[in-house]
Amino acid sequence: MAKAKTQFVCQSCGYQAPKWLGRCPGCQNWNTFVEERIVDEKVSERDLLGFEAVTVPTAITEIVGEEKGRFQTGIGEFDRVLGGGIVFGSVILVGGDPGIGKSTLLLQMMCCLASTRKKVLYVSGEESLQQTKMRADRLGVSSDHLFVVSETSLEKILQDIQTLRPSTVVIDSIQTIYSSDLPSTPGSISQVREAASKLLYLAKHLSIPIFLVGHVTKEGFIAGPKVLEHMVDTVLYIEGEANHAFRILRAVKNRFGSTNEIGVFEMKDSGLVEVLSPSEFFLSERTQTASGSAVMPSIEGSRPILIELQALVVPTNLGVPRRMAQGVDGQRVSLLVAVMEKRLGVHLFNHDIFLNIAGGIKVEEPGADLGMIAAISSSFRDKVIDPEMVVFGEVGLGGEVRGVSQPEVRVKEAARLGFKRVLLPKPNQEKIKGVKGIELIGVRTVGEAIEKLF
Repeated sequence: MAKAKTQFVCQSCGYQAPKWLGRCPGCQNWNTFVEERIVDEKVSERDLLGFEAVTVPTAITEIVGEEKGRFQTGIGEFDRVLGGGIVFGSVILVGGDPGIGKSTLLLQMMCCLASTRKKVLYVSGEESLQQTKMRADRLGVSSDHLFVVSETSLEKILQDIQTLRPSTVVIDSIQTIYSSDLPSTPGSISQVREAASKLLYLAKHLSIPIFLVGHVTKEGFIAGPKVLEHMVDTVLYIEGEANHAFRILRAVKNRFGSTNEIGVFEMKDSGLVEVLSPSEFFLSERTQTASGSAVMPSIEGSRPILIELQALVVPTNLGVPRRMAQGVDGQRVSLLVAVMEKRLGVHLFNHDIFLNIAGGIKVEEPGADLGMIAAISSSFRDKVIDPEMVVFGEVGLGGEVRGVSQPEVRVKEAARLGFKRVLLPKPNQEKIKGVKGIELIGVRTVGEAIEKLF
């Protein structure tokens, strides 16, 4: 009898090797190789779909655009992140920490779709039907068009999809699905790749959008092969801190829309609720009488969000002062501290600096530079910044304040929330017109900015 062929596969990146290796040459991780049997499997389209899919080369002028095949989920923040709604035949991967709200959000979305008399299928590989029903009762989810099945067999799931022909499918989660044709355990590289590829093929040929829930590693990345993120059309992450009520839905990949949009939700007893005005939400607990606080209008996708930058500067007896940042790039903070010491003449080499964005949101745009310098200066001088002022602008190594994108949108958002003054780059001030009820203070250097603030 012929001996079964085997290979060793890295469970982190999918690298294949003919023998066991202690360290993966692909991802450099240790002890990640698992032996798997090689299976020569050939599945025809008729076996998978029940019919033969015929495709022929078509002129691009004769192809109907996908925008025509987009439909709304009923949750505005979800539609915003997806680029305006769900595209028929798309495969969407949703990741996040355990307990962050992945299953809750998708079950609420399925209920919204079912309320429009569309048949939807929720496949739970981690919970029984009774457990899913308990979750649905807690969320107030109930509809005759919402079908639920507790199944982990890939072949049975594909059969259920072909029989029911739902408008949308949720697989919770992809790591629990297994194919009986493969000898490896569920969650392994080969099983995840096999399940994702067949579900992707089915979604494209039947034009059924499929949501895949993915586990994340301790580093915060989707567990399984990186090729999984390349196969799907959209990758969504749900972010949030355990001690905060808000959740942020962010797209890190989207073939049908922008990856800059975010959706803001608040976790309540009844599930995730949309936050229609994120600026008011993040500034709701702001303390206006404490030093080290500055408000900065950040642009997330197409809308502005006002956030509070908090800084704490305290003397230290340590040889190397600490520089800790949460919500912003720590390397950027060190760079701005060096600019302050060189261009402003402040001595921060013997001070610990802690910088935080209230609410736990993350900001990566350079427009937060001037706000961070303002917050650090306020804490260092122990002087309070005008509570009715917002600050934004990019800071260069020469101490110059550079213009940023969409300044008028930022100023209008600040005016809407009742702020009276805006400290901004001079080039942006010269281009803003038609904003009434708010004073614009343009600066060209960080030195000018500090003089205007204090």
